Amino acid sequence: MNTLLTGSSGLIGTALIDRLLVDGHQVTRLVRHQGPSGRGGRAGRTGTADVAWDPEHGTLDRTALAEAGPYDAVVHLAGAGIGDKRWSPARKQVILDSRTSSTTLLIGALLELSRLPAVLISASAVGYYGNRGDEVLTEQSTRGTGFLAEVCAAWEEAAGPAGTAGIRTVLLRTGIVLSPAGGALAKQLPLFRLGLGGRIGSGSQYRSWITLDDEIGAILHCAEDTDLCGPVNATAPHPATDAELAKALGTALHRPAVLAAPAAALRLALGSEMAAELVLGGQRVLPEALMSRGFAFAHPDLREAVQSMLATGP
Repeated sequence: MNTLLTGSSGLIGTALIDRLLVDGHQVTRLVRHQGPSGRGGRAGRTGTADVAWDPEHGTLDRTALAEAGPYDAVVHLAGAGIGDKRWSPARKQVILDSRTSSTTLLIGALLELSRLPAVLISASAVGYYGNRGDEVLTEQSTRGTGFLAEVCAAWEEAAGPAGTAGIRTVLLRTGIVLSPAGGALAKQLPLFRLGLGGRIGSGSQYRSWITLDDEIGAILHCAEDTDLCGPVNATAPHPATDAELAKALGTALHRPAVLAAPAAALRLALGSEMAAELVLGGQRVLPEALMSRGFAFAHPDLREAVQSMLATGP
């Protein structure tokens, strides 16, 4: 299988490449800075090829894209970090444009290929549902409100032309990916290891989480299951509250987790909108589509998932 991948340098993209190569597949990466051309061009990574693109400027090397194909699957993960910087109006525009413009550019190039890929797995997020308290949410639930919900809706809409052209399209709404190697959890772990961790705000907000291993498994499952299309929630079957996540981390690290990050301080540090949507709000999301198609989670239980993650992490 030859998989075309964007966002290959991120947490999920890096792990996905490793898994695909171990399984004997080929990977073609869309990258901003192209290395030596040809499959296996990156030193030490046989089975890979790089194709240059620059979503910000709307360019993609279509000749190289065609030469590196044909592609069995496309996994589109590229997008500016949601929590990397404070949400100024300019930053919010970057977050939106990095997702919609890159998706439009990618699909436009795919539709020019002589053979279309069988499936496009285009990233989205559980932010689509907005802050919904303890309401149980599935792929059938309506869109929520707020900036992240608007971004996810526009992101998914940008992928629409692929489905219209006959490419099976999966919109992967990922939750919080548990990994010590990156993402939101990696930023919290140093405090928990010092015994300074704890809940955020009230701690009652739901965290729809998934381990990195299961995230990769879900992507591969979506690539292989020809009956899966449309929205797919990439979350574990048992979402937890923020307080429950903090307790699981403390237990696994043998550290107290009784301190709390006050909501007022978070609003001051992040801005009220960013704090409300990223850390003080939450979603109780179930992976109904994956479960109905027989996907077997390796880590469905939060405590076991946290312990497994920390045992294998740095």
